[in-house]
Amino acid sequence: MDNRQALGSWLSGPRAAMEEAGADFGYRGEQLGLPEQGPGSIARPGRRLGALAVDWGLCLLIAYGLITDGYGQATSNWALLIFFVTGVLTVGTVGFTPGKRLFGLRVVALETGTVNPLRALLRTVLLCLAVPALIWDRDGRGLHDRLAKTVEVRI
Repeated sequence: MDNRQALGSWLSGPRAAMEEAGADFGYRGEQLGLPEQGPGSIARPGRRLGALAVDWGLCLLIAYGLITDGYGQATSNWALLIFFVTGVLTVGTVGFTPGKRLFGLRVVALETGTVNPLRALLRTVLLCLAVPALIWDRDGRGLHDRLAKTVEVRI
């Protein structure tokens, strides 16, 4: 094995190394019965992070302008509370937050296709804790989505 090939396999990660060895993982969402691309397919991380940034920015703007009248530690705390309330209410009713809608994403339950308010509450609590959202499975779903039995898909 060439040194460049060994370094390349280390940089690309264990999944790429296993695929190079002949393992077939399929596409993201295949095990969940979702299409590979287009509407209904698993949302990519870039879109998800973009939607999260828009939602957080809106919550920060609301907290800054309407509640704390200036930036400080209290602004971040209020923004987190607004993020929580917005997430529970919007995902629990229409299936998306303003940022998700802007990026063409929607949260759906695996069994029913719609998210009930209790699932949205669990998902948002775990998302606000941040750590569960940083642990992903092979389909790209965060731990918060796995525990709430939801998936974020493209519209």
